[in-house]
Amino acid sequence: MNYNSNFKNIAESYLFAEVADRTAKYSAANPDKKILRLGIGDVTLPLAPAVIKALHEAVDEMAVKETFKGYGPYEGYGFLRDGIKDYYKSFGVEVGADEIFVSDGAKSDLGNILDIFARENTILVPDPVYPVYVDTNVMAGRKIVYANANEANGFLPMPDYKVDADVIYICSPNNPTGAAYTVGQLEEWVKYALEKGAVILYDAAYESFITEGGLARSIYQVEGAKSCAIEFCSFSKIAGFTGTRCGYTVIPHALKKDGMSANKLWFRRQATKFNGVPYIIQKGAAAVFTPEGMAQIKANLAVYQRNAAVIAKCMDELGIWYTGGKNSPYIWLKCPNGMGSWEFFDFLLSNAQVVGTPGAGFGKNGEGFFRLTAFASEETTKEATERIKKILG
Repeated sequence: MNYNSNFKNIAESYLFAEVADRTAKYSAANPDKKILRLGIGDVTLPLAPAVIKALHEAVDEMAVKETFKGYGPYEGYGFLRDGIKDYYKSFGVEVGADEIFVSDGAKSDLGNILDIFARENTILVPDPVYPVYVDTNVMAGRKIVYANANEANGFLPMPDYKVDADVIYICSPNNPTGAAYTVGQLEEWVKYALEKGAVILYDAAYESFITEGGLARSIYQVEGAKSCAIEFCSFSKIAGFTGTRCGYTVIPHALKKDGMSANKLWFRRQATKFNGVPYIIQKGAAAVFTPEGMAQIKANLAVYQRNAAVIAKCMDELGIWYTGGKNSPYIWLKCPNGMGSWEFFDFLLSNAQVVGTPGAGFGKNGEGFFRLTAFASEETTKEATERIKKILG
């Protein structure tokens, strides 16, 4: 027996585990200090009442023989897939219900989708980047090349035609930087993918935070994208399902190569390794797309959007460069006074008792940058920014 030696090539500690460990040690040594957490991208508001009502109704159904549900469809129940299809239509994108696959979250699918691609494929990811994109490919022993995201390009790298890639990861609005591509910018990425015969894995988990026109809600707003892109999305950020777990992946029928359909490959993979999302959870997720559900969810999103604006205003007042703050729950700031990412983490924790996420944990181009999130309460966000202004103003 041999273990997968590729695990030796990833960091022993996941980024957020290191953040939690340092925070716990500081708290233990300073029990009198109130720590404010603007670090991990977890929501704090409860599920919408419409969702809770649907969950309760589904639980009751499971107690009655006539409405009890056992194994469901591998790709998800039709009522939820139809709801997702209609949601896409609300911002002008047509996808078929049979192109939608319900899952337990975008994070799982972004890693599991690699099962349908050959190991020898070259992977292109932006740097800095959500760690899952890199770690899952390192675990599989794939070659990874990077698109440099930096201050000069607003952390929105564009394709370099001198670089060859087979699988391309794009996240917009981006985690961790909060930067978001326009439809026009994504047109260039689609053109690049089609020219290279590559596939784009498009992470749209934060699309619900977009408020400005011209920014992409879906890569399928770009002509030709259905021939070269798979889109991943999640109920975690739009509806607070981080602890409830539900997401979906869109794989168009047009995405084919060498007579093989990505849609059919993914269905076969899911049928082999996945037994579907619980009926109860899918009923709750479907309630998100009802008029009542959407109104309640938009009210929750507005809280996080106000928090992001409060943090952005703080950075403006301090003269600190940042991306995000609009169209995203993340603010990606340049560490003041030339500090490194972990140096600023320790400085902020020790002097203001505020926890964020060091940019260095997202890649080499993240060094010297720092991520704050808008997912805390409004009271916590305001208090945290006041503390930051006090030590940096």
